Amino acid sequence: MEVLTDAELTVLGLVVERPRHGYELDEVVSARGMREWTALGFSSIYYVLGKLRDRGLVAEVAGERAHAKAKKTYTATEAGRRACAAAAEAAVAELRPVHPPLLVGLANSPAIPPDRLAAALARRAEAVEERLAEVRRAAAVEAPPFVRAIFDYSLAQLEAEAAWLAGRTI
Repeated sequence: MEVLTDAELTVLGLVVERPRHGYELDEVVSARGMREWTALGFSSIYYVLGKLRDRGLVAEVAGERAHAKAKKTYTATEAGRRACAAAAEAAVAELRPVHPPLLVGLANSPAIPPDRLAAALARRAEAVEERLAEVRRAAAVEAPPFVRAIFDYSLAQLEAEAAWLAGRTI
């Protein structure tokens, strides 16, 4: 199986949906809130596309520019479609460790004066509520079922954290 980084799988998956150019990829990443869960900045999109092209997973589409700033449009190859499907299935099925900084902070919270720890938790609770509002706004638009699932998952995680933080004292 072709091993793909999260950024490669994200870009490849968007190109599997339909041929796209880098500017459109950036627009979709922003619109779907993907920057919240993947380290994919605009500056890395063309780098990732180049890596995928070199591995034969995407190919440049000849023809007119789809966007005034776009130089190249990319489409998935058959190998790219197979690699995307296999990597996406593995990502859905496998439970992988996550390394949230919150857990590192909590493990070291005895070093924080109690009033500062309480203030830090309050700031986090406020940030979670703000993010919940943002995701709810983004989720309010009509979207395909797989995009809805992403929003639903994000909302469930944020709601769980908000409930955990409510009244939390350490």
